[in-house]
Amino acid sequence: MASSKNKLGLWTSTSLVVGNMIGAGVFLVPAAMASFGSISLLGWIFAAIGTFFLARVFSGLNKLVPKATGGPYAYTRHGFGDFAGFLVAWGYYISNICANAAITISFVSAMSTFFPVLATSAIAAVSTGLGAIWLLTWINTRGITTSGDVQLVTTILKLVPLVVIAIGGLFFIRIENFHPFNSTGSSVFEAITSAATITMFSFVGIECATIPAGSTQDPEKTISRATMIGLVVATLVYLLGSVSIMGIIPQKTLQHSVTPYADAAEIMFGHKARYWASAGAAIAAFGCLNGWTLVQGQIPFAIAKDKLFPAVFGLQNKKGAPYFGIIISSIFVSLFMTMNYTKGLVEQFKFLILLATLAVLIPYLFCAAAYVIIRFDKKHLHSGGWMSAILVGTLAFAYSLWAIAGSGQSSVYWGFMLLMAGIPFYVWVVYKKKVDAEKP
Repeated sequence: MASSKNKLGLWTSTSLVVGNMIGAGVFLVPAAMASFGSISLLGWIFAAIGTFFLARVFSGLNKLVPKATGGPYAYTRHGFGDFAGFLVAWGYYISNICANAAITISFVSAMSTFFPVLATSAIAAVSTGLGAIWLLTWINTRGITTSGDVQLVTTILKLVPLVVIAIGGLFFIRIENFHPFNSTGSSVFEAITSAATITMFSFVGIECATIPAGSTQDPEKTISRATMIGLVVATLVYLLGSVSIMGIIPQKTLQHSVTPYADAAEIMFGHKARYWASAGAAIAAFGCLNGWTLVQGQIPFAIAKDKLFPAVFGLQNKKGAPYFGIIISSIFVSLFMTMNYTKGLVEQFKFLILLATLAVLIPYLFCAAAYVIIRFDKKHLHSGGWMSAILVGTLAFAYSLWAIAGSGQSSVYWGFMLLMAGIPFYVWVVYKKKVDAEKP
C-alpha cells in the first residue's frame, strides 16, 4: 500500500483525466468535422451530455466501491463477477496497448514539424517513437507520483496553445464561415448523430481517475471531483476550440487542412505561430502517452491481485510501481508501433486500432449496468437516491450502446471476436487457481 505522500492528489488525478482525453488527435478533429457544417458543434454538445452521465456513473461507482484499483474492471467484476470482469479487463488492456502505439505515432508525426527527417526516414521515426515509449516507461516505474507530476506539467503545457486559440480565436471569427449550417444533405438528426459519433471518441478516458484508485488520496472525494472537473475542462476546450477554428477558417478550406490549429494560429499571430501550435500537439501526444502508460501497468496489476492474471503482473518495486506489467506492456506497444512503419503490416495496424476503439466503449456499457446492480445491493438499498441511480445508469447505458453502434458493424464484429479470444486464457487461469487450491 502506497503511503499518503506517494499518492495522487486532486490536480494530478484531474490531469490524468484531461491528459488522457485530450491527445494529439484533438488537433485534427475540427478538420474532420468541417464536412458536416456548423451543425457539428451540436455533436460536441450531445457527446458531452452523454459523457456527463458516464462521469456520474464512474463517480457513483467510486463511492460505492471505494479504493477499487482497476476502474472499469473492478466495477464490472463487483457487479457481474469474475468472468465479466476478466473480459472487460482483457479488452481494455489490449485496447490500451494498441492505442499507445497510435499515440506514439502521432507524437512522431507532430515532431516532424521540427525534425523533417522523421517524415522521410522510417529508422529515425521508429527510433524516436521507441525513445518516447521507453523514457515514459522508466518515468512510470519511478512511482505513481512521478508519473502524476509529469502528467500535470504536460497537461498544463498542452492546454496553453489550445486555450489561447480557443479563446483568442473568438475575436477573429467571421460569421459567414459558419454557413452552411448543415452541409451533409441528410436530416438534422442524422447529421448530429454522425458528428457526435466522431466527437464521442474524444471523451474516451473519462474513467482514468478511477483506475489507480488504490494510489489516490481520499479516493471517495478526489476521484469524483477529478472526473467532473476533467469533463468540464475538456468540453470547454473542445467546444470553444471548434467554434474559433470554424469561425476563422472557411469550411471548404478547413475540410482539407491537416493542421487546423496551426492554420488558425498562423492567421491569428503570423507564420511562426505554426511552430508553437505543433509543439502543443507534440506535448499533447507525449502527455497522453504518459497517462496511458500509467494505466497499462495498473490494469494487469489489478487483475493479478484478484488472481485472474499471472501473479508476476502484481509485482511492485520499491516505489510501489507495478513495474513488470508496465515493462511487458511497453514491449508490445513498441512492436505495434514499429508495425506501422512496415508497409506490409500497415493494414493490420489500422485493424488493431479499430478494435482498440470498441474495446474501450464496451467497459462503459458494463459499468453503466454494474452501477445499477451495485446500487441495489442490500447495504446500499436503504441509503436513498436509487431512482436517480436508475436514471443515470440507464442514460449512460443508452449512450454507450449508441457509441458502440456508431463505431460501425465491422468494429462491433471484430470487437466481439477480440473478447471471445480471451475466453481460453480465462479457462487456463481458472484451472490453475483450482490446481493451486488443491495443493497441500
